[in-house]
Amino acid sequence: MHRPHLLSFTIALLMFGCGGESASSSSGADISPAMASSEAFVQQFREALESAEPGDIIDVPAGVHSFKRALTLNTDGVTIRGKGMDKSILSFKGQISGAEGLSVNASDFVIEDLAIEDTIGDALKVNEGENIIIRHIRTEWTNGPDVNNGAYGIYPVQTVNTLIEGSVAIAASDAGIYVGQSKNVIVRNNRAEYNVAGIEVENTIGADVYDNIATNNTGGILVFNMPQIPQRGHSTRVYNNQVSRNNTENFAAPGTAVSGVPKGSGILVNSNDNVEIFNNQLSDNDTANILISSYFSANYAGQKNLAKEFDPYPEYISIYGNTFQGGGEKPGADYLNQIRVALYGPTGAFPDIIWDGIVNPEAATDGPFICVNNSEAKLLNLDAGNNFEGAQVNMAVHDCEVGKLPAIVLRGALANAS
Repeated sequence: MHRPHLLSFTIALLMFGCGGESASSSSGADISPAMASSEAFVQQFREALESAEPGDIIDVPAGVHSFKRALTLNTDGVTIRGKGMDKSILSFKGQISGAEGLSVNASDFVIEDLAIEDTIGDALKVNEGENIIIRHIRTEWTNGPDVNNGAYGIYPVQTVNTLIEGSVAIAASDAGIYVGQSKNVIVRNNRAEYNVAGIEVENTIGADVYDNIATNNTGGILVFNMPQIPQRGHSTRVYNNQVSRNNTENFAAPGTAVSGVPKGSGILVNSNDNVEIFNNQLSDNDTANILISSYFSANYAGQKNLAKEFDPYPEYISIYGNTFQGGGEKPGADYLNQIRVALYGPTGAFPDIIWDGIVNPEAATDGPFICVNNSEAKLLNLDAGNNFEGAQVNMAVHDCEVGKLPAIVLRGALANAS
């Protein structure tokens, strides 16, 4: 039977636990007492995803709903809606198969007000979709930081016109909130903590990252370009964020890109161009509050072959209007700590901004590479390309300006969400 275009498919759990449970659907079909079990609920929810039609709204009731296998949605125009990120919980603690918790390959997709916990792989992956809203979602590995946790919490990749807001990501072994190979993205009002990378924007064109809290990660907010990926990312604004105490030991799997991120990294830009970092509050990040580096300082294991169009040098980086407190006293890499001691003594601290100092030998010698207009903030050029022999602070070199980037404007059905 054909369902109405605006169908609200509701699986309402009336009882949940060791005893019986019953469920009903707004389509009017009753579920017999014999089918009133947790297994029946899981199966009905799975079927709602797999048989969804454009315009369907799938409501997830309050409760802890346990899944052993990954969930998949391949239909455009579907909304999944729970009762709150601490009320409607999709638990994968007993997961035995599947690379993700929920995998979505669709456009015009909305997911909101629920949690995804303890997946064996990525929690929520959205692949190759347009017009994506991820709102009030919590992804968490409840055992805390662990190399065996899934890599990514919230993970849209190769998407266009994407909004991630009001969400929470905890204890991912790679990135809590990750946006990769995407275009036209807003990441706002989220909280990321106890991940390796709190928030990461990678090989993405046009992103605004603002009003987020990144704390107790290894690195707070990362803006990266990776080699061997055809799309070269650029044009990211990171502003009005609180980035503090990102000093958690790096627990990424050895050999992964973020396994080289030193603990104590506040905002880290690697091999990316046209990045604005402004009006953030950065404090007590033990390596440095802001780090800028080239590919050659990133320690990417197994990634020495550069993609044909890959640009390994960070350029046109603008830093202004940020407030800094503490940080730089306990760098998370031995060689950085040795440099700190050599330059500032055993009890000294790095300046708020450090840069590996490696530049494109074919570029104009006067840059602009990194422009700093941030009151009394200092930038230390580590001179990594010359074995750190000329490490120094020379703010006159960074007294420059880069044209301001435009705000990201979401288009189409997301226009009112901008």
